[in-house]
Amino acid sequence: MMFIIKYKYLMEKSDYMKILVAEDMAEIQNIVRIYLQKEGYEVICKNDGREALEYLQKEEVNLCIFDVMMPYIDGFELVRRVREFSNVPILMLTAKNAEQDRILGLDLGADDYIPKPFSSLELVSRVNAHIRRNYKMNQPNGIITFGNLKIDKEKCIVYKNDQNCDLTATEYKLLIKLITSPERVFTKKQLYDAVNDNYFDNDENTIIVHISRLRDKIEDNPKEPRYIKTIRGLGYKIEKK
Repeated sequence: MMFIIKYKYLMEKSDYMKILVAEDMAEIQNIVRIYLQKEGYEVICKNDGREALEYLQKEEVNLCIFDVMMPYIDGFELVRRVREFSNVPILMLTAKNAEQDRILGLDLGADDYIPKPFSSLELVSRVNAHIRRNYKMNQPNGIITFGNLKIDKEKCIVYKNDQNCDLTATEYKLLIKLITSPERVFTKKQLYDAVNDNYFDNDENTIIVHISRLRDKIEDNPKEPRYIKTIRGLGYKIEKK
């Protein structure tokens, strides 16, 4: 049976924020560890996807960073398996430049990706944004009812017809952004800024994939959405119900 672990983030980042890095290249491992430790994170490094999966099945972490090309279990398969039991935020490191590879990672459940070679400052910025946003979204603010959707903002769970939609952290944040401002049109850049704080090239494509996945989970017919409407040439809005 699939189950989703809901993560509650602490008031302070410091040593309580644990990040799992799955990367088979020692040099990249060390760079990521050094920069994230300077930010006050506890960093756990694993050399391949199998080691990372075994660790996640026993321990809780606040965020994962997965390389795509790894021995035993690659990053794509690792994301797929992790999403069977956890909604922990996942960032992917990939040397692949093809758009379809990035979209595949997002479709499988990753929240973000960083192409290699990457800027260490960009990596830290994206990690901070996901940690910050995932903490903020866990503030207790009651229940929102919208059509056949019910959002428990304290538990960060969305129900459709009383069934858990099992949204990822990014999908949840996108829905909250749209649903708390019904009829307002948001550009893809505005939505990305809302969930990640920092906008980089190609991030519009990331939002398109996340919106598509969100529709699959909350709409009766994703091809004719009841809630999230595409405003051609502008972005997205959610209609009042």
